Amino acid sequence: MTAPSSSTPPLLSVDRLKVYFPLRKGLFGRAKEFVKAVDDVSFSIEKGQTVGLVGESGSGKTTIGRAIVKLLNPTSGSIFFEGAPIHNLSQGQFRPYRKKIQMIFQDPHNSLNPRLNVEAILREPLDIHFPGLSKNQKREKIVELLEKVGLKADHIFRYPHEFSGGQRQRIGIARAIAVNPQLIVCDEPVSALDVSVQAQIINLLLDLQEELHLSYLFISHDLAVVEYVSDYILVLYKGKIVEEGLPEEIYKNPKQEYTKKLISAIPVL
Repeated sequence: MTAPSSSTPPLLSVDRLKVYFPLRKGLFGRAKEFVKAVDDVSFSIEKGQTVGLVGESGSGKTTIGRAIVKLLNPTSGSIFFEGAPIHNLSQGQFRPYRKKIQMIFQDPHNSLNPRLNVEAILREPLDIHFPGLSKNQKREKIVELLEKVGLKADHIFRYPHEFSGGQRQRIGIARAIAVNPQLIVCDEPVSALDVSVQAQIINLLLDLQEELHLSYLFISHDLAVVEYVSDYILVLYKGKIVEEGLPEEIYKNPKQEYTKKLISAIPVL
């Protein structure tokens, strides 16, 4: 677990998180076997910090992210935000935290409603969390968001299918920052993009982090990407953290064979 830098609680703290999914049911429909997607995971994220969570497909990375943003409920364990428990909140009780914790999804095509234009997509979180804003104020905010992520004001009237993959991901990023969050869970935010576009999106995320004082949980299967963006790295294997440390330590002196395997999978340019 990353060590807190002061007496104040970390922005996010995950303590012994477990997420099990029933695999086989026995008599009376009771589960007899489980898939241990996340098994006793603990870590913390400080304000302004990026913690990288790296592991191959099926290691449990996305499950951790979805548990943090309340898209699924943990089997056991605790999640704290600024010292307050959020793992046991109902959806209604969690609503105020949706302003503070946002998520950028892996597939920018499927994460955007194809029936809505950009204005409607970005207005939706504003309608929910800033109902006092007028229609004109919301439009001004939407234009500001588009420009902040490198898009144009006239893109406001276009639909998702009219954009490239990188542009759609920029819209997803604009939606995430629309409500002024403190923490963003970045779930493989560049893995569905062309290599030429990945660096642009990564640099955009780093620029926004500095400008908006964001913290990130950056989830990826690519250790090179995680090493580049992260202040601290967690290596996940079969639902467990098998190695953790500073990026240069993990990258240059890996201790676990699994970590060495991830490093060997990085293409040599």
